[in-house]
Amino acid sequence: MLALFLGFPLMGWAQVGGQRGFPFLQLPGNAKVAALGGINVSAPGHDVNMVASNPALLSEAMDQQLSLTYVGYLADIRQSNVAYAFSTPRYGRWSASLNYLNYGDFVQRDLTGMEEGSFSVNDYTFSLSHARQVEAFTLGATAKLAISSMAGDKAVGILADVGGAFRHPEHDLNIGMAFKNIGYQVRTFTGADRQAMPFDLQLGTSYKPEHMPVRLSLTAHHLYRFDVVYLDPNASGQLDANGNEVEEEKKLSDMIARHFVVGTEFIFSNNFQVRAGYNHLRRKELRLDSNAGGAGFSVGAMLRVRAFELNYGSALFHPSGGTHYVTLSTDTGTFLKRKRKE
Repeated sequence: MLALFLGFPLMGWAQVGGQRGFPFLQLPGNAKVAALGGINVSAPGHDVNMVASNPALLSEAMDQQLSLTYVGYLADIRQSNVAYAFSTPRYGRWSASLNYLNYGDFVQRDLTGMEEGSFSVNDYTFSLSHARQVEAFTLGATAKLAISSMAGDKAVGILADVGGAFRHPEHDLNIGMAFKNIGYQVRTFTGADRQAMPFDLQLGTSYKPEHMPVRLSLTAHHLYRFDVVYLDPNASGQLDANGNEVEEEKKLSDMIARHFVVGTEFIFSNNFQVRAGYNHLRRKELRLDSNAGGAGFSVGAMLRVRAFELNYGSALFHPSGGTHYVTLSTDTGTFLKRKRKE
């Protein structure tokens, strides 16, 4: 995989962000993915939220699972997500989700600076996923409708994710690949240019040694471009022994490391897990010049009590603080069985 990765053209593009529309589609929308570093296309399990990372992860274990997620970002920015998976005898296995991101209220002013009122900024995404399994391989696809709303004006995009997954028949080894956010902006904000979608190509693997309560994940992202390093042209460089400024240069090791996310799951039992992750690109881009703090690191845990499962994740995007994710899931089939018995 590394040879293929290094074979991509060395494109001289700048930083990843700020070039495409609907950037909120790249945010992790649930506690598990957030705790594992923000990107993961191979971790197995029954968490229906993993379908948002790779539609090929949709499995039988997710049938009739309902999940609700709440995310508290910095300031008053809030994100909510609901996901549900189901299976039909005729049309196979499906999942649907609705994601909502609210940036709070803003003061509206005229050209002279006089206050005229307030307006809100929101993002929405509706997703419908389908997957089919053939022996050890699963193929999946997700259709997405993305809407950005700002002061009554709207931008609309139609997108799709396509993914594949392989699960080893004997060992706890999983490999996943996902082509994310393939699409087109069908409507732009008034007076704005049409933007490209936040496409990404991700490849990852998850492995749990037979006699160890640990599952390790390694995920590569932005595989369609090699150079994702951004150097601020206005930043002052370090001084050499003669007092001359030395401009920062890109290093091959750093260019490669920025493409990888590491995640770890400590599986103490089926009812309790602890998770941790590291995202090198996030740490390098969001650190301060004088201090990186915990930027790029993430932690989380899962606790299951009867029919309910609580997941928590905390991702540190910046030295000044982190983001908290809370996901509550339940198997609705359990309640249906109880009602039938009654």
